[in-house]
Amino acid sequence: MTVKGYASGAWRRLPLGASAAALTLLTSAGQAFADEAPKIDTGSTAWMMTSTALVLLMTIPGLALFYGGMVRKKNVVAMTAQNFVITALVTVLWTVIGYSLAFRDGGALQPYIGGFDRAFLKGLTVGAVSGAIPESVFMVFQMTFAIITPALITGAFADRMKFSSLLAFMSLWLIFIYAPVAHWVWGGGFLGTAGVLDFAGGTVVHINAGIAGLVTCLVLGPRKGYGHENMAPHNVVLTMIGASLLWVGWFGFNAGSELAADGRAGFAFAVTQIATGMAALSWMFAEWFVHRRPTLLGLCSGAVAGLVAITPASGFVDPAGALWIGLAAGIICFIASTTVKRALGYDDALDVFGVHCVGGIVGAVLTGVFATMAVTGAASPVGGVDGNWGQVLTQIKGILYTLVWSGIGTFVLLMIVKTVFGLRVSPQEEIEGLDINLHGETVQ
Repeated sequence: MTVKGYASGAWRRLPLGASAAALTLLTSAGQAFADEAPKIDTGSTAWMMTSTALVLLMTIPGLALFYGGMVRKKNVVAMTAQNFVITALVTVLWTVIGYSLAFRDGGALQPYIGGFDRAFLKGLTVGAVSGAIPESVFMVFQMTFAIITPALITGAFADRMKFSSLLAFMSLWLIFIYAPVAHWVWGGGFLGTAGVLDFAGGTVVHINAGIAGLVTCLVLGPRKGYGHENMAPHNVVLTMIGASLLWVGWFGFNAGSELAADGRAGFAFAVTQIATGMAALSWMFAEWFVHRRPTLLGLCSGAVAGLVAITPASGFVDPAGALWIGLAAGIICFIASTTVKRALGYDDALDVFGVHCVGGIVGAVLTGVFATMAVTGAASPVGGVDGNWGQVLTQIKGILYTLVWSGIGTFVLLMIVKTVFGLRVSPQEEIEGLDINLHGETVQ
């Protein structure tokens, strides 16, 4: 996506007594400038500002409550604090360098990373536009995506990372992992130009965060007592409220990614709801069949899995495709978060890998299957349903690049942070709880 700035103040006041010919000439020149410059669409701008607020709602309070309810009571303050501080931290980092690296022209390195011309948002003016909306709105909209992506990772290593290490790791991860992947897909990088379809972040957000979560929990090791002690969620009602806020906020996440208030945004809005409902039900029935009872936690997890899976597909598929994506996401993510996790023995505390990475992969692959000309308006076949099965291979290419870069990069960054700060709290602090030891606060 190319973001261009346009100078404001094209009209200049005429001197008193200027001739009618001069007035006509200047008026014509001004009209020519107005015809050339993109015009801001006020309806789309209003929708994008609303979408931006909805996506921010997904992290605070949505994700904070969703994760906070799933940890033990002694760690709920620490978990919600992690989500809150990431929101503040990424806001600053995105302003300083993240946005420029992700979405600006990188010159000779353009296929891989952006440039520095928007560092500290230098040159961002009131008149700068991105498509039909102000560039400032686009920048903040993308900032909210950059906020929630590292926040998702925190669920994988819940209950055991030092707060100082979290700050260092997330700062590095945003700059060296998130910004490049966002550029590859959305900023004019090599995956986007190769035809990888990711409407709202299945690859950039969910696969990226999910594989990073798996690597992080493996490096840190399991929680004390994992597999032996009761580590059930302390308040599933908080988790349900958080999941509900995520569901509502996701309309901004997906439909907002059209960057306009138009028919395609409306379709993205509709298929988001359809896939989520189907995934919640498919997870519930799978759990009911296997464990003989449906749980509220399972319903919430299934809904989030559906939201994740429809994310890359939301601007490309029709309602029938959304139903199939939701069905697959609910069942496959349930298996990944239960059977597969138990078999392999890793302690992904809140199933970040099972829901976000696996759900993102399901959605990315099925985008290649169900993307259709009927939704995109393309003149040639888009996905497998149109006869273009090669799109599935293109989607897999995007998945593999993201898994390798994020997986290896996350490991390297963790080793750097471990060397400087250490990673894990002491065994005594972990047993007593992070709330009282790291923050001096507890939930009564």
